[in-house]
Amino acid sequence: MRGTRASIRLSALCACGQTSMALDGEVLSMLLCTCLDCQKATGTGHSAAAMVHESALQLSGPVRSHAVTAASGATLSRHFCSGCGTPLFAVSSRSPQTRLIAVGFFGAETDWFEPRHVLFARSHNDWDVLPPIPRHATYPERPER
Repeated sequence: MRGTRASIRLSALCACGQTSMALDGEVLSMLLCTCLDCQKATGTGHSAAAMVHESALQLSGPVRSHAVTAASGATLSRHFCSGCGTPLFAVSSRSPQTRLIAVGFFGAETDWFEPRHVLFARSHNDWDVLPPIPRHATYPERPER
């Protein structure tokens, strides 16, 4: 799958069964993030996220959110089931039209997920074993236009 974008169609329920999330569309990016906020939000060394366009996401059920100001100055809003706290997705003010989906929400239905890079590797903990993929201290550099 390297070099191509996955198109996914799946749905799942949160841990308490009150909130469902469905995805139907192209995955724009697949990544691991080791920033300190992701470590706190996941309770481990990194988050696994798939970026999709907001139109690819459908939610049903009670959802709450919590916003933080990231070290970059961007606002990151994390959305979760208000009943059980299961992480659903995040929205960054850097890209408000996209959603960073918590890949683990889909349990065993994640064979499509192939992280391509690690963001905020400057915060990576040595005990958190990651695959041998490109690592960026913060965000990847964008090519000059």
